[in-house]
Amino acid sequence: MKQISSADNPTFRLLRQLAESGRERRKRRRTLLDGAHLVQTYLERIGAPEMLVASRSGLDRPEIRRLAERAAAGSTLVLTDELFEAVAPVDTPSGVLALVPIPPEPAAVPARNSCVVLESVQDAGNVGSILRSAAAAGVPLALLTRGCAQAWSPKVLRAAMGAHFSLGILEHADPAALLAAYPGAVVATRADAPLRIFEADLRGPVAWLFGNEGAGLSPEVAALARLAVAIPMPGGAESLNVAAAAAICLYEQLRQRQVVNRS
Repeated sequence: MKQISSADNPTFRLLRQLAESGRERRKRRRTLLDGAHLVQTYLERIGAPEMLVASRSGLDRPEIRRLAERAAAGSTLVLTDELFEAVAPVDTPSGVLALVPIPPEPAAVPARNSCVVLESVQDAGNVGSILRSAAAAGVPLALLTRGCAQAWSPKVLRAAMGAHFSLGILEHADPAALLAAYPGAVVATRADAPLRIFEADLRGPVAWLFGNEGAGLSPEVAALARLAVAIPMPGGAESLNVAAAAAICLYEQLRQRQVVNRS
């Protein structure tokens, strides 16, 4: 294991750039996974990371030492606790990071599959939660417009808890162009829609449109919807968090499909 104790080390500087800069992540097509659970998931689904980074105190924890033992020979880097804290993307450092490549983006929207379209969803936790729900519900593709939190930022990766490894993710997407020939339903939620989500036929491919936390969908993206549905809120709430709304929609679609498959 290579050990680093100087902030002038070029590898440390690279890690810090990737932790702090979306521009550097896009330029280098690399990102950082934070936490033992996420690194373990990557090892199981994808394979060894390019580099495993542990803090000195982190290596005292059995789960992190096991990850270091599974990493490719010579690919584990040990930082002093002070240097690790400087690159950690969270306030309470987990003790382990992994440097991994960002996979190529999908070229198009598959005609037979559902997808989620996020427009200017800015909160990293919301983006990660929606990606997590999509992957869990078997939706294979996410399209993110400009203005969304960067999909491959460490905070989004942490919130998604491994969903990135099951999804195709296209950033800076143009929904109008990508959905122009989409044969399935294009669905948006709207509080005043006359059709409740539980009454809509969602058994086929659906492109789900979810908008900004405060402003919702822009008029241009809202106009792409071929169907609007309402999520009932008998408790009197004015609206739902976008990640909660997305989970309800995706699992209602899954429920309907499973009913069909059992019949």
